[in-house]
Amino acid sequence: MASVPDCLPRIVVLLSGKRKCGKDFLADALLKRLGTERAQIVRISEPIKRHWAEAMGLDLGALLGDGAYKERYRKQMIEWSDERRQEDYGIFCRAACTTIDRPICIVSDVRRKTDVRHFRETYGTERLRTVRIEASEPVRTGRGWQFQTGVDDVQSECDLDDYGPWDLVLTNEQADAVGVLLERLVKLIES
Repeated sequence: MASVPDCLPRIVVLLSGKRKCGKDFLADALLKRLGTERAQIVRISEPIKRHWAEAMGLDLGALLGDGAYKERYRKQMIEWSDERRQEDYGIFCRAACTTIDRPICIVSDVRRKTDVRHFRETYGTERLRTVRIEASEPVRTGRGWQFQTGVDDVQSECDLDDYGPWDLVLTNEQADAVGVLLERLVKLIES
């Protein structure tokens, strides 16, 4: 295990789930609840999207967002990043972690067993909190999800389907239940 300062990070929360399950929404709400002086969000996809934007002359802000612009390039970004991961499974996790400077780190987009492996090897199991966020296909469809071959049936969406056990599994289907979900997340972090 790599050497990690005792105070940074104290807790690493790994959020996983299918597209449009609400990972980013819950990560943002959790950050707001915890406060930016204590916590931060790290996205494994950020270094991928940064490279893609620079290489292809694309708008990084739009790639980091949650809209049609990103979806146009998603399959190509997945294929490119999978090739890089074959050479070094932790390449994007390490790049994302260079920005960690708070005691609580929320990783909003864990998608592969190798992502979990990287965080376990780097920070140790005692610092990790693994969370699976679930939402039914009809709910995800209502949020704009549409099945896409080469995206929803590949490792980036399916590798953690049989992973477990999770420290916490949340069903994120009702907008008015966000407070309850946040309380469960905070309890997991504070335990």
